[in-house]
Amino acid sequence: MKVVDALAEIMKREGVEFLSTYPTTPVIDAAAAAGIRPVLCRQERVGVGIADGFSRTTNGRRLGVFAMQYGPGAENASPGVATAYSDSVPILVLPLGHQRDRAQVFPLFSSARTYASVTKWVETLNQPGELGEVMRRAFNLLRMGRPGPVMVEIPADVALADVADQIALQYRPVKATSPAGNARDIEAATRVLLQAKAPVIHAGQGVMYAEACPELLELAELLQIPVMTTLEGKSAFPEDHPLALGTAGGGVMSGPSYHFLSRADVVLGIGCSFTKHGMASNIPAGKTIIHATNDERDLNKNYATDHPILGDAKAVLRQLVDAARDLLRGRSRDGGAAGEVRQARETWLAEWMPKLTSNEVPITPYRVIWDFMQAIESRDAIVTHDSGSPRNQLVPFYRAAAPRGYMGWGKSHALGTGLGLIMGAKLAAPDKFCVNFMGDAAFGMTGLDFETAVRCSIPITTIVLNNSAMAIERHALVVSHDRYRTRDIGGNYADLGRAMGGQAERVTKPADIIPALERARKANQDGQAVLLEFITSEEIAFSHRRAL
Repeated sequence: MKVVDALAEIMKREGVEFLSTYPTTPVIDAAAAAGIRPVLCRQERVGVGIADGFSRTTNGRRLGVFAMQYGPGAENASPGVATAYSDSVPILVLPLGHQRDRAQVFPLFSSARTYASVTKWVETLNQPGELGEVMRRAFNLLRMGRPGPVMVEIPADVALADVADQIALQYRPVKATSPAGNARDIEAATRVLLQAKAPVIHAGQGVMYAEACPELLELAELLQIPVMTTLEGKSAFPEDHPLALGTAGGGVMSGPSYHFLSRADVVLGIGCSFTKHGMASNIPAGKTIIHATNDERDLNKNYATDHPILGDAKAVLRQLVDAARDLLRGRSRDGGAAGEVRQARETWLAEWMPKLTSNEVPITPYRVIWDFMQAIESRDAIVTHDSGSPRNQLVPFYRAAAPRGYMGWGKSHALGTGLGLIMGAKLAAPDKFCVNFMGDAAFGMTGLDFETAVRCSIPITTIVLNNSAMAIERHALVVSHDRYRTRDIGGNYADLGRAMGGQAERVTKPADIIPALERARKANQDGQAVLLEFITSEEIAFSHRRAL
């Protein structure tokens, strides 16, 4: 048995279903021979995105894997791995390495050295006989603790070396475990929540990775505490629930999130990092902070934490629910929070409804988003954005009603990432209507990988909001645009979509938005990838951008 054959058998035993890859590595044929489907993309960072979207959609229970060649392949994958690392997504990355006798020679690229800063762990398989141990360590780190990408570099000469069959045949899949919070910390935090006058829950994607959404809902309803989510945590709490505040992330906020976070006296952060970042909303000073996370590096990182709790989100939420029931002794709590949430939402939407329902031409992006929400049941869909305006416009208003019905991302955010993510989501959840919103600048980065969706029978819908400009850069490109039109970009993207074999439409009138969406959904159901190009205005007004 060759090392790559043993590797494929180990991945199969760990439940790996497909291999995202480009352009060539002996791992591809070995995986195919083992019954693991290869999906070849058009460029490496999109392939990493496919693996990333798959892992996000399955909460890491089914892992995305990406493999690439040494040198240029490993170099080109770095933006995708950086995004997965910053967003804490568990993916297995398998770069081929240069042969061991020349791996350290300048200027040959070393994945092991270069990727150390954007992976949870990176290791080189230097001896064929160590394959089982190395892969066991890799899957152990993928399945436990804070999620993140794990890389195993396989030198080209090692990949095709012979290895004893028992390395693979005796391999046993990793069994995961997770910690609960300290009981005294739990009781103290629960008392603070019960005594709070205006508490808010700040939920991150750790709730979804722990599959703790039911426990989050139970705690919120028991204590009648409104819930806001981070960008990556969007959909951890049903956003059509009376206690849902929506999302505060991506540098923008929903109106209810702004209202409640600004006046909260206690903030319970669960499954979040509380990182100060351009894609996160700051916690105003003067709040009592309860912070529950499975990574000790997050505690007291950017905020002084009054009540730190180290533990798995599911276990901690169950502990908080049980402690609250004990302390309440059958009493109920209703401080009128649901009514205040409803009023805050109605006031906010009243301000925005002229844009959300506008009949102006070119179409405002907010009309596209609003009509999408009216036409598509969010429980039947998985939606993601791209960087810049599409993210800022979509995140506050779109209401995700089911866990992982939305993929928010952005602490490291290369334009074009959403296309790979949504293909991975469709591979993980083929029955969902999987849609990515991207701008014309993002399409310029990765749009040719729409052909991957067509060729590999991954029926997604890509929505391109085409305003023929880098509108969000108005503040930065002033003189250069006046003199040289530097913000102007262009193209007929529907024509490109058709040329790549997909179904495509160009929409210029608001009345045609919903019919186009309905045709796209039908085409996806029939197995066709769809590109919808909406000709939009240069709208750069955003909801509560960096308000706190």
